[in-house]
Amino acid sequence: MEFGNKRLNLKDNLDVIVAFGVITIVLMIIIPLPKELVDLLLALNITLSIVVILITMFTTNVLQLSVFPALLLVTTLFRLALNISSTRLILTDADAGTIITAFGNFVVRGNYVVGIIIFLIIVVIQFMVITNGAGRVAEVSARFTLDAMPGKQMSIDADLNSGMR
Repeated sequence: MEFGNKRLNLKDNLDVIVAFGVITIVLMIIIPLPKELVDLLLALNITLSIVVILITMFTTNVLQLSVFPALLLVTTLFRLALNISSTRLILTDADAGTIITAFGNFVVRGNYVVGIIIFLIIVVIQFMVITNGAGRVAEVSARFTLDAMPGKQMSIDADLNSGMR
């Protein structure tokens, strides 16, 4: 597209596109969505998850996927917004759309005791993953900060090794 003498290039404005995407995700948390749109976004979420898993599995060089931390953050925010939107639909309309209904029927298969047990297992696993993931993110970010300050790194490592906190 051209505006006046300047040409609009999407590659030069990816940061603006991502910012609008994040704002849209935050609006998903606030604004109630129709169940058809939640179904569409859930299908997009599943597709995006599979693509991210395949990309990370077949990446041979770290620099090939340097945007992974930001991608992980945005997709996690997107999934959180979907969780809130679907929970809102379940609590207000008692119907969250066909994808959630189909998934629930597939997992529970008419036995709600099995569904509750599977739900509890998923909650425990998610809690452990999120807790360990947050700790690991903090460790990595601390390591990057220390690597940026080579003189401080040795003194902080010596303090930690001696038992100081």
